[in-house]
Formats: sequence, structure tokens, C-alpha cells
Amino acid sequence: MNKVKNTVIIFFCLLLIPITAVSTAAVKQRFADGPNRVFSGGPLESGELYSGPEPDWGFVNDIPTIEMQLLDPPTSRVIWTVEHDNRLYVWSGYMGTTVGRMWKQWPVQAERDGRALLRINGVRYERQLQRIQSGAELEDIASAITNKYPSSTTSAAIERGDVWLFEARPVN
Repeated sequence: MNKVKNTVIIFFCLLLIPITAVSTAAVKQRFADGPNRVFSGGPLESGELYSGPEPDWGFVNDIPTIEMQLLDPPTSRVIWTVEHDNRLYVWSGYMGTTVGRMWKQWPVQAERDGRALLRINGVRYERQLQRIQSGAELEDIASAITNKYPSSTTSAAIERGDVWLFEARPVN
């Protein structure tokens, strides 16, 4: 009996090692300047803050991901983006599922307060995220998404609410 008890204690202690390591890394990243591939990060602080005319966003179609921070709450994440008709878009899939809604909280936060910072190639851009749920452009935007990423996003999925699409508009 004592041997079984000791084995269980050793098992749980060994199990605590990776749990503690992952938890520590997640908490530490929340205080970092931006996210990493796995964990959300803190506010985007470094990098030049862009000012000037609206950029030609076509260059984002050549980069895989960008960093995005909402101002409320001030947490950042790595996210996919696409340009269409010189307008910048971000989106979140799995929003039609319970797990997706629990896992991805930023879309609900962005719908409530769309103020955001995007950091692309070390440059920060102030943006206002505006959710798009319908419109003639949805088919073309969905096509741009599926051409760039291994995604099955469709205009119907956006209209159903399975995918939440946001245009990253300039701040007025």
C-alpha cells in the first residue's frame, strides 16, 4: 500500500513540473512587449508609431502574421491578416462554437471597444476594428483569406457568425 501511495505522489509531482512551467511562461508573457507564438502578451510598446497617409496595405499579403493589441483589455496576440482593395482585415474563426467563444475572447472585446494597435514589421499602427457581418465585399474578402491561408472561410460563415470579420480602419 505504501508503494502505491509513493508512486501516486511521485506521479503527481512529475505532472506538476510541466504544468508549473507552462503556467509560469503564460504569466511571464503577459508582462512582455507583445505576444509569442503560444501565449498572449502585454501591451505593444516598442516600435515606431506610424503617422502619415494611409499605407498601401498590400505588403501584409506577403507576411504570415501580425501582432494585435486591444486597448481594453491591453493584451496582445499573434493574428492572421489580409488586405483587400487596400483595406486591412483581421478575423476569428470558431465563433459559432461554445469552445471557440470561450477560447477566443478578443472578438467580443473588439466588438465592444474596437480600439487597437497593430504591430507589423516593427511599426505600430493605431486602428479601429469594425465588425463586418454582411455586404457585397464579403465574397472577395473570404477569397483573399482562403488564397493566403489554409482556411475554409466563406461569406456564408461570416454572415452566420461562425467567423467574425473586422476591418482595421484608420482612427479618425
